[in-house]
Amino acid sequence: MDGRVALVTGAGSGIGAATAAALLDGGWRVALAGRRAERLEETARGSAGEALVVPADVTDPGSVEDLFGAVRDRWGRLDLLVNNAGVFGAPAPVEEFSHDEWRTVIGTNLTGAFLCAQQAFRMMKEQDPQGGRIINNGSLSAHTPRPRSAAYTASKHAVTGLTKTLSLEGRPYRIACGQIDVGNAATEMTGGFATGTLQADGSLKPEPVMDVRHVVGAVLYMAGLPLEANVQFMTVMATAMPSFVGRG
Repeated sequence: MDGRVALVTGAGSGIGAATAAALLDGGWRVALAGRRAERLEETARGSAGEALVVPADVTDPGSVEDLFGAVRDRWGRLDLLVNNAGVFGAPAPVEEFSHDEWRTVIGTNLTGAFLCAQQAFRMMKEQDPQGGRIINNGSLSAHTPRPRSAAYTASKHAVTGLTKTLSLEGRPYRIACGQIDVGNAATEMTGGFATGTLQADGSLKPEPVMDVRHVVGAVLYMAGLPLEANVQFMTVMATAMPSFVGRG
């Protein structure tokens, strides 16, 4: 993969940081995008690979356009977009869920993924050789909701629809798109899962988590495929986590 160009959003922490670091170690040239420049710089410093740090807000069309313009100016092409940026939002019952919180979660998880994919399509269609790959970060919430997570669940169901549309419309241009649905990777976002998480029956129970490197391995596998092959959907989850396989 030496010399291929990747862009990872949400690269300052969690799955995004681990993925960006692994791509850099694997010989990719990687653009790291996120809101906090200092966290992006920290990710970049952990590898000897060729990194480009670009602070960006994926909910802002102008910021996203500037992000992809920086990648084009630096390397002239894009081979991989990892659409990873996302937020849970503050949990609340449907009837109490605030409009501002709804807009924040949908804006980041769905609109942000769309805006980045749109710019990636434009680059991948125009470059020579043509094509590239987009990997969307889904969630088990794209299949099964947690309580008090209306916005997050809706956003991840919508990301699945976006993934299918990108996969379909990318065919003529050798643009492949797939989605990884992650369950309980050990990151800052899931820090409280081991002590107690709200269940469907209203109880609080600890949930098992898995090392984030297993998600990274899935991303690297998908990224390493030739464009003639695609993993459309993959689920990677902590083996014993509740409320996905089975009832309760």
